Amino acid sequence: MADNKLHIAMLPWLAFGHLIPFLELAKLLASKGHKISFISTPRNIARLPQIPQTLTPLITFIKINLPKSQNLPDDAQSTKDVPFDKVRYLKLACDALRSPISDLLKTCSPNWVISDFVTYWLGQVAAELGVRSAYFSVFPAVVLGFLGSPEVAMSRAGVEGFVKRPRWVLFESEVRPGRFQVTRGYENFNAVGENVSDAFRLGAAVNGVDAVIVRSSFGFEPEWLRLLTELYRKPVVPAGLLPSTAATGHDACWLETKRWLDTRENGSVVYVGFGTETKPSQYELTQLALGLEMCGLSFYWVLIDQRGPLDDEVIELPRGFEERARGRGVVCRRWAPQFKILSHDSVGGLLIHSGMSSVVEGFQLGKPLVLLPFLADQGLIASYLVEKKMGYMIARDESDGSFSPESVADSLSLVMVREEGRMYREKAKEMMGLFGGRDVQDKCVDELVHFLTK
Repeated sequence: MADNKLHIAMLPWLAFGHLIPFLELAKLLASKGHKISFISTPRNIARLPQIPQTLTPLITFIKINLPKSQNLPDDAQSTKDVPFDKVRYLKLACDALRSPISDLLKTCSPNWVISDFVTYWLGQVAAELGVRSAYFSVFPAVVLGFLGSPEVAMSRAGVEGFVKRPRWVLFESEVRPGRFQVTRGYENFNAVGENVSDAFRLGAAVNGVDAVIVRSSFGFEPEWLRLLTELYRKPVVPAGLLPSTAATGHDACWLETKRWLDTRENGSVVYVGFGTETKPSQYELTQLALGLEMCGLSFYWVLIDQRGPLDDEVIELPRGFEERARGRGVVCRRWAPQFKILSHDSVGGLLIHSGMSSVVEGFQLGKPLVLLPFLADQGLIASYLVEKKMGYMIARDESDGSFSPESVADSLSLVMVREEGRMYREKAKEMMGLFGGRDVQDKCVDELVHFLTK
């Protein structure tokens, strides 16, 4: 290694909630002079944000094709391209890449391989080639710590096992997901046909690597990071919270959005978005729409109403909703430049699913959060944020996850406007340094690089 500079191969899972954090980490490592081979499918690479020109000599995008599957459309290369019940076929397609990935690594000869949990076999492949490996978790430490050691995670069964306080959490914490969130995502934690469970993938991924890298920091969740080191019995290195470094170009979509935002008063707009993974049910969509209508606030809503061409459960807004909201709210059904929108002075808060990237972007910009988690990892993140008084969760029925328009309207009014919600607005401003401070992030990357090069 000339001058201790590394060549690092990175292989994220085929979900943009994973691809983007992997890319952010790749850019940070490349900014320290390390060479990155970023491996994904052609269509996913084409859909990634452009990297700064200064980093193009150091980041090489390597395209690898998924095998054909009769259960997937020809152009399905990410989770956003398929309904939720078809995601398992993407995982099986990834499993079929074991041999091609091994051949690729033999050719490019990296010093480290950084993998995701779905490709749980990559640590073993790297070891066979004499290459060191790390699992990079885009989930924060609270999610991993709640699931337990690899052996425990792989053996847990039944909904009850995921809603109780874990016996290995010895510090003060009431963090747990809602029963409905576990039930909704439970199929992923069980083997279905040829597809092994996500719990097995996670446990095997951790067991198979030399180290675990976590999208987190000791300033954000110190107890959970320390717990992970005890549970995993191997190095656990925080990569930082990876604040967005989104491009600042002015495409037509953004200019149209900006024109509307410019007509709003400062801090008056709530941004509503649930990431690329989460599509609300028809019931949830209706309750959300009626709640937004009831609260009277201006809103910008990025709505996913269909996940790819095979999704035959297209959800619809209540009849007349968009006409009644015209002038006060915008419903966007295409990709939207989230970070640019959140950066606008008119946006005063977020209603989100508690996905980590949205949490980071919100706090990076000092915007308070209203939380409506849908799946188990989102529930754990939301529960942790509520425990730390960093976010306000919309009240829901614990058994089935139902919620009322009134609870949506009341939550938004409290966090965005009312005096009793001032603590959330002040907390968001307080979090800007922790989540968006470049010096904080740079220190984490320096420590990660020190670990990788020693």
